[in-house]
Order: sequence, then structure tokens, then C-alpha cells
Amino acid sequence: MSKAPPIPPAPPSLQELRREIDSIDEQVHTLLMQRGDIIDRLIKVKQTQEVGSAFRPAREADMMRRLVQRHQGILPLDTVESIWRVIIATFTYVQAPFSVHADLSVGESAMRDSARFHFGFTVPFVSHFNPSAAVEAVARSKGDLALVSATTNRMPWWLDLEAEGAPKIIARLPFIERADHPAALPVFVVSRVADSAMVTEVETWSVRVAGWNADIARALSPLADIVAVPDSAFDGAALLVSVARPQSLDKITSALIAAGASVRSSALVGSHATRYTVPSNGAR
Repeated sequence: MSKAPPIPPAPPSLQELRREIDSIDEQVHTLLMQRGDIIDRLIKVKQTQEVGSAFRPAREADMMRRLVQRHQGILPLDTVESIWRVIIATFTYVQAPFSVHADLSVGESAMRDSARFHFGFTVPFVSHFNPSAAVEAVARSKGDLALVSATTNRMPWWLDLEAEGAPKIIARLPFIERADHPAALPVFVVSRVADSAMVTEVETWSVRVAGWNADIARALSPLADIVAVPDSAFDGAALLVSVARPQSLDKITSALIAAGASVRSSALVGSHATRYTVPSNGAR
């Protein structure tokens, strides 16, 4: 006589599942408070009074890469990325209060979306109507950030970053890049950060050239990301060139000369992490 198949266990009730969710929520809150306690101890150890932003771009890029690599399940990556960004920004703000100065000339709603997605609502948001004003506000501050378009502009705001001691480009957002990103506006983050905290996978250079034209722009486009605006001083253009290492600016300079341009000056104005691209099929 064959045995009756075992009766499968009854599925958990809604009440049991909700109790599990409540327990996890309490654990998440407890861990955030524990993180706050550690930050409080960190402040006492560091005695965070130095000039410059408390942001650590290299450490942040490493954290975000590990976040993407371990993420799985039904929770959208957008949600996880935003939560972690706000956690990082808020605890940085607790260590050393700062404001985000945003250039709204490229569009107010897109820039606000980027600022709120990456820095939350605790960090003060300060509007400016051109990039130079946002950079100038950061230059006058102790550790504020400026958000400026990374793809287009009508003025060479990066010239203000050339001087020694001036703020520099420290990051390029969004760091996790994909086709449907909810805060997709490409922006540079400008601030003062300790050299040891910088990430130098991509260098950003201010290059001024004479003889700039559309043919030269097309010749350079496969080699580097470039923002160009007219430069009346040299009857040419002021360029913001992003060069991914190990490639160097020398290769870009050689390409400019070969295409018929004359390089008048160049200065390193910052660096940032290589963006982490998530293809549309979700593979990483």
C-alpha cells in the first residue's frame, strides 16, 4: 500500500509576513542609529575642522560599485542607489555641514532631481543661474559642493578651477549609469577635497586652443569627452577634456595639433571615478 504524499506546510499568514517586515524595519533603523553612533565617534577622532569637504570620492565610488555588484531581487536598483546616496550625504552633512549649489541654467527640474536623488532633502539646496556663480559660492565656502552640467554650457566655468587652491571637479554623476536613470542629468561635482581622498580614474583638464572648428571636434570625439565653448582670447575655444587613464592628455594634445589646432594652455582641474554602466538588459 503506497504512502500518502506529505501535506505541504501551510503558507505563512499575512500577519506573520507583516511581523517579519516590521522586524526588518526595526533592524534597519537600529543599524542606521548605530551608524550614527560611529560617525559621532569618528567626528571626535578626526575633529573635523579642516578646510575642505568631508566627502571622500574614492571611498564613495568603491562603496557604490560593491552595492551594484551584490544587489539582486525585486527591489529596483534606483531605490537602493538613492537610499545609499542619501545615507552617505546625510552622514557627511552630520560630520561637516555643507550646501549644494546648483547651476539651474541647464534646466531647474532636472538639476533639482539630480540634487535630491544624490543628496536628499536634509542638505540645503542653493540655486544659481549660471555655473560660475555656483563655483564662486563653493570657492568662498569651507566645504560646499557645486553641481554643473557635464555635457554642455555657454561659458567656460572651469577656468575658475585652474588656480592653485581653487575647488576642483571631484565626481561625475550619475555614477551608476543606465538608460532609464531617474536622475540622468550628467553633472560634475565641484568642491575642495583632500588629495588623498580623490579618485583619479578620469582626469579633467582645462585646455585652451586656437583654430577650433567642427572637424577638430569630430576628430577628438572618439578619444575623450569634451565640453567646448568659444574663447575670444585665443580666437578659438576653451575645452573641458575628460581623459580616462591610462590615456594621457599628451595623446589629446597630439590629436589637436594633427587636426590643425594650436594648444595655448592646459591645466588639471579635477578628476573623478569611471562611471559604472548597467546595460539595458540588467547585466552588470
